[in-house]
Formats: sequence, structure tokens, C-alpha cells
Amino acid sequence: MSARLDELFARCRSENRAALIGYLPVGFPSYDVSVAAMLAMVEAGVDAIEVGIPYTDPGMDGPVIQVAVDAALRGGSRVAHAFGAVQAVSPHVPTVFMSYWNPIEKYGPKRFAADLRAAGGQGAITPDLIPEEAGSWLEAAAAEDLDPIFVVAPSSTDARLAGVGNVSRGFVYAASTMGVTGTRAQVGDRAEELVTRTRAQTDLPVCVGLGVSNGDQAAVVGRYADGIIVGSALVRALQDDGVDGVRRLTEDLAAGVRRR
Repeated sequence: MSARLDELFARCRSENRAALIGYLPVGFPSYDVSVAAMLAMVEAGVDAIEVGIPYTDPGMDGPVIQVAVDAALRGGSRVAHAFGAVQAVSPHVPTVFMSYWNPIEKYGPKRFAADLRAAGGQGAITPDLIPEEAGSWLEAAAAEDLDPIFVVAPSSTDARLAGVGNVSRGFVYAASTMGVTGTRAQVGDRAEELVTRTRAQTDLPVCVGLGVSNGDQAAVVGRYADGIIVGSALVRALQDDGVDGVRRLTEDLAAGVRRR
């Protein structure tokens, strides 16, 4: 685990709370506004940020994020812009990429890892990459001391959970439900079970994504998860109410994870 992520989770444990991790895609609705929104999240209490790299076929993402990344791509957002966003945000909080594998493979894993490290990033979540096919990325990430972060789901077997735990660094991303990202009235009951099962296979922090959209939900999930990942709700806030909307939602989420 990178020192910054290790320190982050250790600090949150000492405060008896989960870490709050916020996601936004770079370039939506413009590059400058997306970076301003990420910095607003920092000011409002987020503990780490996922910088999303827009991709033409985002298989894990629901309609809110799909619309946003499509607009970002049509506006000219590219991988190079994502490195710029990491460079702007990483001095303030630990920062990781959320990226499908194809952009990394096309960029070149070694070059991608080197540029991410140079920008100050800590690692990357690769939702469509499985450990068995991740050799080139694991090698490149290790060379640059980056954290490769893999995803588990309620359907994951214990053997799969163990395999992901063995190769991941930083934390394990636990998808709370079978499906795509999106805000939900409540986070599925299987999320807590998945966290428990994953912890039995790894000592890494387990962070829950898919579904958390407000402070009340963050408070509930924060009782059993090491971290809470929020994406669609923040993207919708940016779409509807701009940077101020992102700031207000982040404040609510930050208060939620700190609720006893």
C-alpha cells in the first residue's frame, strides 16, 4: 500500500470512521470546472479522490456517469487531461485513477504508471481488469510503487476474493450490488456480507461503492466498511447545481461518515 493511502486509512481508523472517497470524471462539464469541483470536494471534507478517465464504453457505469463521460469526450477530454487533474488534486489528498483497461493498454502500461507517479497519484482502480490478465499492469505499477486496485462483487467466490486480495494494494473496491453505478434509495444488504467475506481473505481496507448518495447512507455503510466511494451522486450534483452542489453534497457525506 502506498504510504499516503496507508496513512489515510490509519487516520480514519483512529477517528473511528470510514474514509470518504469521491469520484468525478475529468472534463465534465469542462476541464477547468471538473478540477474546481474536485478541489471543492477536498475543501468540503473528502479524504481521497478518484479521477475518472472518460471512456467510450464504460461497462460498469450507470446512465448518470455515462452521460457525463460522453460529454467530456465530445468536449475533447483525453488521458493527458486526467494526469493534469491528478497533479492539481494530489498535493491535497491521496488521488487514484478510475480507468478501464483499454486506455491504459493503449497508452502503454509502463508509460502510464510512470506518468501517474510523476503527477503524484497513488494508484488506479481498473474495474474491467481481472488479476489473471493484469500481468503487465502489475509489473508497471510495482516499478512505480503504485497501488493496483481491483473490484469484487457479491457474486465473487471466496477463492476470487482471496485472489483479488493477494494482488491488490491500497484497498479492495467492493461493489455493493450486481449492476452498474448509480444512486439508490438504499445500499443493498449484500454489501455488509461482501465486506465481511472480503476481510476474511485479506488485511487490506475494503471500500464500498455503488449506491451511496447522501450522508445518511454514508453513516450506515461507514459502520462496517473501511471506506465509502461516491460517484454518481456527485456527478449528478455537478450536473444539476455546479461546483456549489458538489460542495454541499460532499459536506453532507463527510458529516455522515463522522456520525457516531
